[in-house]
Amino acid sequence: MSILEPVIRPPAEADSFLLQVTLGCSSDSCSFCGAYKGKTFQVKDREEISADIRRHARRYPDTRRVFLMDGDALVLANSKLVPIMEELNAAFPRLARIASYANGSNITRKSDADLAELYRHKLSLIYMGLESGSPQVLDRCAKRSSVAEMVAAVNRAAGAQIKSSVIVLLGLGGRRHSAEHVAGTIDALNRMQPRYLSFLSLMVIPGTPLAEEVVRGEFEELDPQELLKETYEILKGLDLKKTVFRSDHASNHLPLEGALPKDKAALLRILETAIGGGIRLKPEFLRGL
Repeated sequence: MSILEPVIRPPAEADSFLLQVTLGCSSDSCSFCGAYKGKTFQVKDREEISADIRRHARRYPDTRRVFLMDGDALVLANSKLVPIMEELNAAFPRLARIASYANGSNITRKSDADLAELYRHKLSLIYMGLESGSPQVLDRCAKRSSVAEMVAAVNRAAGAQIKSSVIVLLGLGGRRHSAEHVAGTIDALNRMQPRYLSFLSLMVIPGTPLAEEVVRGEFEELDPQELLKETYEILKGLDLKKTVFRSDHASNHLPLEGALPKDKAALLRILETAIGGGIRLKPEFLRGL
């Protein structure tokens, strides 16, 4: 299969057919991200996409899930994206779901009719990196999507029956801006009401602008206890009606998962115990493995 490395996909898409539609990320500006630094953004050749679909269909005709790569396949206009989705639906009779990463503008620049068309062709889940609900923190990180744009995108998608899996990056404000990071993130998530919510912990990647800030002493990373406290404060402030929550990424020091609001009190009790030293945290050397 003609996939150009590295392959970046959500953990939940481990068993999906990974179809590369674009290379890299069209908004590759975030100071903390090194995922696509070796790729120049471009749309993959249409015939190559079709060849990948045909090849996978011969080997796995019962495929039920497809994940569109790389960073934001939904940057494509519907006129280019829908024919690919039609080909997927024709190739895989049992196809149940198409998913993709998305940034705020991927969704907000599409009309309601566009989003409804994508849903009819089985796009039913988008993964969006909110990272932080604080405009100040996002501006410092040079993230192109604004908080308001991402909140609008999740709600617009929900209006078309497309679920959202929203990602928060604990520690992104560093020590100096932790309070703004927590408060803004609570507010944004409560306005989004995402179907799925994941917390990851910041891991400073060598060679990124953020790593250079750390070297210069302009950014102080949070220690494990401070990351747990951010988790606790954000969870405590959430008023979510129906959200599946996970904080079990390799980057996290304490795996957590549950349904909100049902498991909120239990999750807060676990965090209180961990902050008090009553739960052994994942050793630092295991993060990222």
